[in-house]
Amino acid sequence: MDFTPTEAQAEARDLAARIFGDLATHERLKAAGTGSDPELFKALCTAGLVGAVTELGLLGLVLLLEEQGRTTAQVPYAATCVYGLLAVASHGTPEQRERLLPGIEDGSVVIAGALPAQGGVRAAARGELTGSVPVVPWLRDATHVLVADAGRHLWLAPLGEGTGSTPVELTAPWSAARLTLDGAPAEPLGGPGAAACADVLATARTAFAGLQAGVCAGSLARAVAHTNTREQFGRPLATRQAVQLRAADAHMDTEAIRVTAYEAAWRRDAGLPYATHALTAAWWASEAGQRVVHTGQHLHGGTGADLDHPVHRHFLWGRQLDAYLGCGAEVLQELGELIAHGE
Repeated sequence: MDFTPTEAQAEARDLAARIFGDLATHERLKAAGTGSDPELFKALCTAGLVGAVTELGLLGLVLLLEEQGRTTAQVPYAATCVYGLLAVASHGTPEQRERLLPGIEDGSVVIAGALPAQGGVRAAARGELTGSVPVVPWLRDATHVLVADAGRHLWLAPLGEGTGSTPVELTAPWSAARLTLDGAPAEPLGGPGAAACADVLATARTAFAGLQAGVCAGSLARAVAHTNTREQFGRPLATRQAVQLRAADAHMDTEAIRVTAYEAAWRRDAGLPYATHALTAAWWASEAGQRVVHTGQHLHGGTGADLDHPVHRHFLWGRQLDAYLGCGAEVLQELGELIAHGE
């Protein structure tokens, strides 16, 4: 097992870091409010950082999402890469790949993912979808939505006829909406059975764990900078043993999230089974992620309670990713069931 980035992955990561660093500033994020930043997403697409994921693999995507997480950039990058680019590239027909991938790569097609834990969507024989999903992140930015029905079959539906979208505000500003389907026309993605859905779900868990690693790293970096400059009784806060121990624990938690996400991504790219590894990454991202962002806010003291402070945005993202990946006990139960069945 080797997590060392290839030259192409390292170059893409560095390019992403520059774009996110230049455009996902605190001022721009405040101006975006609860919506996304279309100019930033366009810059990512123009730089080829969406289309490159097919060559960089899931490990490459995890590296890029870490950079997004460090800045909490408000773009549907993770969603459209996982539920769009990788899903279509892996499970689409040749016709679907030819028709959809160019639009996904240039940003004219944005795909959100609605994979509810409970079957709330029914599919008719001809592909019309009926039902609802309470919350779909980035649905307000999407042109299409990837939906899992009650039988865990995947369907790709364009937003429009029979597909309703009602804005929903989440803890983090993810341009989310409630999805309502009333005989919505859709096309199947992947063959019969639930294998495609299971693969997309494992890919999503791995990718969003990588995003959480970046959110945590960004939160901790802000806390370190604050405690090194903020003085109390003539000494920087960082010289206090209690502060050092909290920061050290947060660093180890962040590294655990990162390495488990790397392992799951590497295994997928190598063609190895990775469902249990994706769940392990999701568990660490959920459980440890919320600890790290709490620490980041706590180490800022009273400053961390300021809703306009950048560290508070990391706190909101960390808690939202915790909820999105599933609570730790729920993920652990699913992991235990997979192991018990020898999968």
